[in-house]
Amino acid sequence: MTEPRGPVDASRVPRFAGPATFARLPRLDEVSRADVAVVGIPFDSGVSYRPGARFGPAAVREASRLLRPYHPGLDVSPFARLQVADAGDIACNPFDIKEAIATIEAAAQDLSAPGTRLVTIGGDHTIALPLLRVVHRLHGPVALLHFDAHLDTWDTYFGAEYTHGTPFRRAIEEGLLDTEAISHVGTRGPLYGKQDLDDDARMGFGIVTSADVMRRGPDEVAAMLRERIGDRPLYISIDIDVLDPAHAPGTGTPEAGGLTSRELLEILRGLAGCNLVGADVVEVAPAYDHAEITSIAASHVAYDLISLLALKEKP
Repeated sequence: MTEPRGPVDASRVPRFAGPATFARLPRLDEVSRADVAVVGIPFDSGVSYRPGARFGPAAVREASRLLRPYHPGLDVSPFARLQVADAGDIACNPFDIKEAIATIEAAAQDLSAPGTRLVTIGGDHTIALPLLRVVHRLHGPVALLHFDAHLDTWDTYFGAEYTHGTPFRRAIEEGLLDTEAISHVGTRGPLYGKQDLDDDARMGFGIVTSADVMRRGPDEVAAMLRERIGDRPLYISIDIDVLDPAHAPGTGTPEAGGLTSRELLEILRGLAGCNLVGADVVEVAPAYDHAEITSIAASHVAYDLISLLALKEKP
């Protein structure tokens, strides 16, 4: 097997030059295989408040120019251990949510060749449902870690079943998740009523609030999550609004009292060794963040997810 082709050398090509791919990695059509495909889904027609996450994939790719090939926190060089490639964007209908979901599902299925795992950059959280359908087809019901300020298990918005606030209720209804191992992390803020929590618990979700993270710390939280997950196939879905607006102002539905970027990254690093089979980072809306704080955080989150996938492989 040929050695992985990594990013452009930043000592030879300045970071503000070179390819506009994620971390300046090769495009998928430039390599013979991909262990990990980074794919953008610029879709935000499922949002209930501020639009703009359709521009998230491009902004995260731009911020990822600052990433370097060695991860000291996890002691891994992910781009040397895995062939990671940028698969570009899945283009879907911005006017028809059901058609867009079908397009995303079909394209993600095509990209999920044997041995290829997807790290997806959204886009709003609607996209998690078709991605979970594809993962379920490959692995059966999966454990889920859902990092988010919100539950995203509501039933409908204005009578619409498919929105960024409903994907995990639909996933439960479709049997995509292992309900013994599903958790929200970082939730906070007002709800429509206590019934929201009752419905969520009935589906099987455990909740680690942002206040829990603050009181217990990232290491204890990661240990709790690992115990719940076990060795099950794991999907991680990260809404960037899990971070406090101080750390991620560029998102559609910000809530005060969130995680710091350091807390989120440390929890992810505490999951090293879990059987991660796919992940997404969503709801980056760069129009509300002119300092690129949110895109920078999201690029590092995606990098840590790729690094977790790399740790599954033998050196």
